[in-house]
Amino acid sequence: MSAQPRQEAPLLRPLRLTDLTRVMEIEQRAYPFPWSESTMRDCFKSGYQSTGVELEARLIGYGWISCAVGEAHILNIATDAAFQAQGHGRRVLKRLIDIARWYRAETVFLEVRASNEIAIGLYQNYGFNEIGLRKGYYPAQRGREDALVFAMTLLPPEAL
Repeated sequence: MSAQPRQEAPLLRPLRLTDLTRVMEIEQRAYPFPWSESTMRDCFKSGYQSTGVELEARLIGYGWISCAVGEAHILNIATDAAFQAQGHGRRVLKRLIDIARWYRAETVFLEVRASNEIAIGLYQNYGFNEIGLRKGYYPAQRGREDALVFAMTLLPPEAL
């Protein structure tokens, strides 16, 4: 009989400014056109809500959401490449939606690259619906790439 090492359960927590170096490492590997460090700093300064997913005391993913006037906008979700396809992005998405509910948002919006089939599948499986298209929204290797706009209507917390 061999003993398997017990793996710690993922921990969800708000991001801290001290996470910025690790967030940027993940961001640089996750996207062909990553956010800049100054954009990430602005998210902290602006008071956007965040969540990080930590596994065995290491940040492996994160997300940002802006909540105001009955709406929420998911700004960014990323998971370290070594930990993708393990449900961590879905955990972050769920927590961001919980934050939106806490702020009493009625609708959550997001944009996603038209070519990002994995993220599109995650959002559709979670209950988001495609509601529009932003032509040339994202930079791309050859010009610009369209963004699909998704939305999900939320039930208030007391209705759940």
